[in-house]
Amino acid sequence: MYKNIAIQSLHSSLISNHEIHADVMRLDLIHPQISGNKWFKLKYYLEAAIDQHAEGLISFGGAYSNHLVALAYACQQKGLKSSGIIRGEAPAELNHSLEEMIDCGMSLQFVSREAYRDKCGLRLKFNEQYPGYYPVDEGGRGELGVKGAGEILLRVPTAQYTHILCAVGTATTMAGLVNTSAINQQVMGISALKVPDHANNELLDFLKERCNKHNYLLNFNYHFGGYAKKNPILLQFMQAFEQEENIPLDFVYTGKLFFAFSDLTKQGYFPSGSRILLIHSGGLLGNRSLTSSVLTPDF
Repeated sequence: MYKNIAIQSLHSSLISNHEIHADVMRLDLIHPQISGNKWFKLKYYLEAAIDQHAEGLISFGGAYSNHLVALAYACQQKGLKSSGIIRGEAPAELNHSLEEMIDCGMSLQFVSREAYRDKCGLRLKFNEQYPGYYPVDEGGRGELGVKGAGEILLRVPTAQYTHILCAVGTATTMAGLVNTSAINQQVMGISALKVPDHANNELLDFLKERCNKHNYLLNFNYHFGGYAKKNPILLQFMQAFEQEENIPLDFVYTGKLFFAFSDLTKQGYFPSGSRILLIHSGGLLGNRSLTSSVLTPDF
């Protein structure tokens, strides 16, 4: 699973002009479906389920959830059943992500967006309905997800880097990166969510609770309107970046991460001589929610 991880250097004039070095950790190459950070976050949940002789795993997500697709595939590989609690009413026609979940044997339960907000109530309801299933929070969030994400930096030599950047949804991956980073490295997370209060919010609370050091910064300025939101500026950046660096991005997470890195570099945020590692956390399956022409470069 880990043998496909690659480190790819960026070569744009923007980077050389600011006298910094930037590498990309290509976790998106790990597996077609269990790609990016998903395998790391699921690893110890799967082990716990097997150790406890659970019948399967149950988790939450949207209709295009990369997390649920990865969970379905991973459970199938481990000989476990899986169930996904899907936010929103059942669509008249299933998208590719939902079809893949079903093809892997995942049973789907659609709930209204209002009901989905009550995670505690949903957990109680579906724990009763699936008593032999091991529960996994949305996106793999939790202690076991952080533990798995902490192994990302153990897969390649990382002591040379001054900054480690990642996209943030639940902050699980970021917490894991912080815990295995060096104290003299700055771990910066780029939030994909629009958060009203940048000083007091759930993401920061999670990091304070789960991180073993304080060498991190959470940036909320590049959400492009909120989770899974996008605009032509972001999409054009993704097109140009892929053409220049031959690295595909998704509009939910990594597109915002690399846009933020580019903009911060232009602002001179990174001192001369900085060595930056950007974590490509996968998520490319999310682009299937776009029309086929949206991410086709037109130069």
